[in-house]
Amino acid sequence: MKIAIIGAGNMGLSFSKSFLKYELIKPENLHLVTRNISKIPKIKEEFPKSEISVFEEVKNLDADLVIIAVKPQDFPNVAENFQFQLTENQMILSIMAGIKIEKIQKFLNHPLVVRAMPNSPTLLGMGITGYTAAQGISFSQLINIERLLNSTGRSVYLENEELLDGVTALSGSGPAYFYYIVDAMIKAGTEMGIDENLSKLFVKQTMLGAYHLINNSEKNLEELIKDVASKGGTTEAALKTFNENHLKDILLNGILNAEKRAKQLNG
Repeated sequence: MKIAIIGAGNMGLSFSKSFLKYELIKPENLHLVTRNISKIPKIKEEFPKSEISVFEEVKNLDADLVIIAVKPQDFPNVAENFQFQLTENQMILSIMAGIKIEKIQKFLNHPLVVRAMPNSPTLLGMGITGYTAAQGISFSQLINIERLLNSTGRSVYLENEELLDGVTALSGSGPAYFYYIVDAMIKAGTEMGIDENLSKLFVKQTMLGAYHLINNSEKNLEELIKDVASKGGTTEAALKTFNENHLKDILLNGILNAEKRAKQLNG
C-alpha cells in the first residue's frame, strides 16, 4: 500500500511513525505533504527514505490512501488548491474534527471517504480512534483502514456518523481534561508545601494506579469512590466541596460544549 499524508503536523507524523513501526508500509511508499516549507528539513531527518513535498508543488499523488490531516478550519482552502486529480480507486481518510463525510466528498469531488477521530496518545501507540465510512467502501477496504488505525492504539467503528462529534468531545479532546485535573492536583500539592516534583510524582502515580484499578476491578465507579471515601474522612471533605460547586456538571457541560464546537466546524 502507498500512503500520502496531507498535513505533516503532530497527528499526521504520529500516524506515519506507527505505520512504519509495525511495517504496515515501506518507508519509500510514504509521501508526506506539508504547507510549511520550514518544516521539511526536520521531517526529512525523521523520515529519510520517504518522499517529502510542499503542498503547492504536488502535481500528482501516487497513493492508494490519502490521509487528510490538516486543521478543519484550513480544509476548504486546502481542497480548493489541490494541484492534482484524485483517481477513481484512491481512498480518502480524514482525521479532521467536525468535517462531515458529505462535505469532504463535495469539496474533493470524490466518493470514497472514511472519517476518523483519533486522540493524542496515538503518539505512543495508546490512542483510541472512532471511525465511520461512506457508502461504497468495501469490507476489505475497511479492514485495511482498521489495521492502520489499530497501529496507533485501538479503533471503534461507528455506523452513525453523528456520534463522531461526541467521540471528538469525549476522547479526541479528552486527554486535555485529564491534564487539566492533574495540573490542579499538582498545584494543590505545592500549596500544601510539597515540592513540585514530588507533587507530580504522587499525582501521576495516583492517576496510573487509579486507571489500573478501574480496568481490573469488578466494582463500578460509585463503589470505587466509596472504597476511598470513608464517612467523615478526608476524601469525603473533598468530594463534598466538589459536589457543592457542581464540578461534575461543569465537566459535563464543558464536554457538551466541545461537541457543539465540533458540529460548528462543519460550517
